[in-house]
Amino acid sequence: MALKLNLRKDIKARAILLGDRLDLKSFKIVDCLATTPLTLEVDRDGGLAVLFRYGVVVLFGVLPADEAGFLDKLKPLLTNVYASPEIEEMDIHSGRSSVGVQGGAVSLDEITLEKLQVVADALSKNLVLSLYEKNVASEFDKIEPLALELATHGKVSADSKKLLSKIGHMLLIEHRMVGRAEIGDKPETLWDFPHLGGLYASMEDEFELKERQSALDRKLRLISGTAQTLADVWDNKQLHKLEWYVIGLILFEIILSLHDRISKFLG
Repeated sequence: MALKLNLRKDIKARAILLGDRLDLKSFKIVDCLATTPLTLEVDRDGGLAVLFRYGVVVLFGVLPADEAGFLDKLKPLLTNVYASPEIEEMDIHSGRSSVGVQGGAVSLDEITLEKLQVVADALSKNLVLSLYEKNVASEFDKIEPLALELATHGKVSADSKKLLSKIGHMLLIEHRMVGRAEIGDKPETLWDFPHLGGLYASMEDEFELKERQSALDRKLRLISGTAQTLADVWDNKQLHKLEWYVIGLILFEIILSLHDRISKFLG
């Protein structure tokens, strides 16, 4: 498909993670250049936006003023808008003999819709990984003192509700990675344009998508496993307390029974 952006030699790609989810059902197919992923023109100069349901918008050659107006239109379609969105920028140079990523910029022989979609897919996944890496690092910092407390004192002070909440939070991140962002999957564009596999591989290597996903998966499993262990320790502790309460009640019943018999005997 011929694009106005192809008249430019250099454009900037700007990816923005705006919120948890973006409702794409509100866009009409007739208004779009493509639907997988959803791609549409933003301004008269040919600036493009590629939208992903996991809350990412990737803009190509869009001026700041047009960007602000377009993002305002998206706000009603967003779930859990982030106060400080994740942003990634990348320069794209066309008219080059080789296609790929060089010096942190994308080199293309020509700018086409499908090539921009491949670039947008990699940029969007990079943003999602960056956000989840921050969240997981934060959870690591919170759960490490609890594990240290268990190792040092053989007990844990946090209750099972908080620990199970951490497990649930990790499962939610994993669900969003696999179910929404589909981090480990190739972009759908490659099904129709398999010759662009080399371009996506270059983007994948540039952002280390596979390596970061594997590392994140390991951390998620470690945090979930640690939280589950701590929750089990807490539950066992509560169970032991309950057992002592039962023993105390039995002893109390025995004492009352003995008291009644002694009273009757003396009476």
